[in-house]
Amino acid sequence: MKRLHVSFNVADLEKSVAFYSQLFGAEPTVRRDDYAKWMLDDPRMNFVLEGGVHDRMGFTHAGIQVESEEELQSVFEQMKKAEGPYLPEGTTTCCYHKSEKSWTSDPDGVAWEAFYTHHQTEERGYSTADREVSAAPVPVTPKIGASCAGTGCC
Repeated sequence: MKRLHVSFNVADLEKSVAFYSQLFGAEPTVRRDDYAKWMLDDPRMNFVLEGGVHDRMGFTHAGIQVESEEELQSVFEQMKKAEGPYLPEGTTTCCYHKSEKSWTSDPDGVAWEAFYTHHQTEERGYSTADREVSAAPVPVTPKIGASCAGTGCC
């Protein structure tokens, strides 16, 4: 079963955690000094906040999280068929999780990732994909996966 993933950069993590905890009626599932994640069942979503200094605040990217490697391959194929740019990142440690992932972006440059999380880690880690994914024909080139701190990788 798939789960929607949404990531935001926030200026004040404490205030944002308090707001979203009230909004969702639940405390974060994972909490670090610079990171908070809710694994919600209603709505079925992996919602992430990343605190700190960022190039831009607010929405950073969306994604599709799957529960098996087999399901991930199917989503990767769907990403390729969508005819946007496709960046297979492979296995990476990012945002306190070890995951297998790939990236694309829609015609307006909105970044999307598809991923399967192997396990949680104690290290923050950063995405290893520092290449750019550009969305043709729109002249937007989002920086995908350069670092969790700048892009909200997961």
